[in-house]
Amino acid sequence: MRQTMPETVARRLLGGSPVALVSTAWRGNHNVMPAVFVMPLSIDPPLIGVAVHPARHTHDMIKFSEEFALNIPTRELLHHVQYLGSVTGAELDKLELTRLPTFRARKVDAPLLEGCVGWIECGVHDAYSIGDHTLFIGKVVAASAEKDAFDDTWLLADSDEKPLHYLGVNYYAVLGDRIEARIPQAADIQRDVEAGEAQLGDERDVERRREVEERRKEDSGRE
Repeated sequence: MRQTMPETVARRLLGGSPVALVSTAWRGNHNVMPAVFVMPLSIDPPLIGVAVHPARHTHDMIKFSEEFALNIPTRELLHHVQYLGSVTGAELDKLELTRLPTFRARKVDAPLLEGCVGWIECGVHDAYSIGDHTLFIGKVVAASAEKDAFDDTWLLADSDEKPLHYLGVNYYAVLGDRIEARIPQAADIQRDVEAGEAQLGDERDVERRREVEERRKEDSGRE
C-alpha cells in the first residue's frame, strides 16, 4: 500500500547514506557535527559538497576557517554521533565534553577523530546559498582510510569496520553483504528471454487445463 508524505520528508527516502562527522577548527576552537547532506560533486578536481544550515555553529567555523574534515564513523561511535548532533558547539567544546580521541590532520587544522574508518580533508573551494542551507564545496587535499575497512570499496568483512549509515530521526544501520554485479552478456539475455517464454508457456498450459477441467465439471453437473 502506497503512502503519501510531506514534501519536506522526501529527503528521508534518500536515507541510508554514510554519516560524516564534520570537524572544524578556527582560532584555537574546535567543533564536530554529524552530517548526512554530504555528496561527491566532481572527480577531477576532487570536490565534495556539504550542506550546512546557517544556524549551526559548524557553518561559521567552515565559513571563517575555509576548511573542514570529514570523518566516517563506525558502530563504535553510534551514541556519540547522535549526541554530537543534539548539542551546539557555540556553547561548549564537544570534543572536550565527549573526550573523543583525535589526531592531527595532514593538510588542515581541523582535528581527525579516532574510531573512524575514513578521513577526508578539504579546503573550501566555493559556497552557495541553496534553500535554507549553505552548500560548501570542498576540494579534497588529503584522504585516508583504514586498510582493513576499505580497498577501493568498503570491504565489510569485519562488522566493527563497517561505516555507520543514517536512516533518519535517531535510527542508524551498517551495511550488510557486499554483492558483486556484472553486465549481462547477449547469451545471458537470450537465455532469460527463453526461460521467460517457457515459463509463460507453462502458465498458459496450466490455465488451459484448468479451463478444460472446469468445463468437464459443468458438463457432469448438467448430466
